[in-house]
Amino acid sequence: MARSLIIGIAGGTGSGKTTVARKIQESLPPGASVILDHDSYYHDRSDLPQDEREKLNYDHPDALDNVALIRDLDTLRQGRDAQKPVYDFATHTRLATTEPVRPAPIILVEGILILVDEALRRRFDVKIFVDTDADIRVFRRIRRDMEKRGRSFASIRHQYYATVRPMHLQFVEPSKRWADLIIPEGGENRVALELIVGRLLNFLDQAGRSPSYS
Repeated sequence: MARSLIIGIAGGTGSGKTTVARKIQESLPPGASVILDHDSYYHDRSDLPQDEREKLNYDHPDALDNVALIRDLDTLRQGRDAQKPVYDFATHTRLATTEPVRPAPIILVEGILILVDEALRRRFDVKIFVDTDADIRVFRRIRRDMEKRGRSFASIRHQYYATVRPMHLQFVEPSKRWADLIIPEGGENRVALELIVGRLLNFLDQAGRSPSYS
C-alpha cells in the first residue's frame, strides 16, 4: 500500500486552521482525505471532581494525549482504521464511544499545539501554520465557546487571560518556526489554498491514488 501524506495545520486559537483543513478536504476528491483534530485528544479528566477540572490548564501541551494521536496516525498510515476519541468539552471527559476513522491518501491534522511536540512533528510531511491577528482570533474564540461549548463570557475571558494568551506566547507562536508554510488569514487566503490543493492533487495523480483508497 502506498504511503499516506500527513499534513499538520497549526495556528493560534481562532486562527482559521479548522477552516483551512475543511476547505482543503472539500477541494479534493471524495475519500481522498481525512481530518483528525487535536482537540479530540485531550486527556480524560474524569478522575477529578468537576470543580477541579475547571481549574486545569487546557492550553498547555501536557493537556493533550499526543501518544494516542501518534498511535492513530501510525495506524492510518499502515492502512488500518483508527478509533478517534470523542471528547466532551463541557465535562472535560472522554465519552465511552469512539469515532472510527478510515485511512486515506491524505491525512490532515489540525490543532494549536501540533507543532510543539517533536515526536508528533516528525509524522508530518508538510507543516502549515495559520497566522491570524490576535484581535480576530479572540473574537472567533468567544463566539465559538459561547455558541458551541455553552460557556459564559466571564469564563471565556478568565481562561483567555489565565492560560490561552500566556500559552500562545510560550508555545504556539514559537512553534511557527517549524512550519514549512505560513498562511496569513487562514481560510480567507484563496491563493495559498489554491497552491496547497494543487500540490495535493498532483500528489494524488503521481501516486495513482483512487478516491476509494483501501
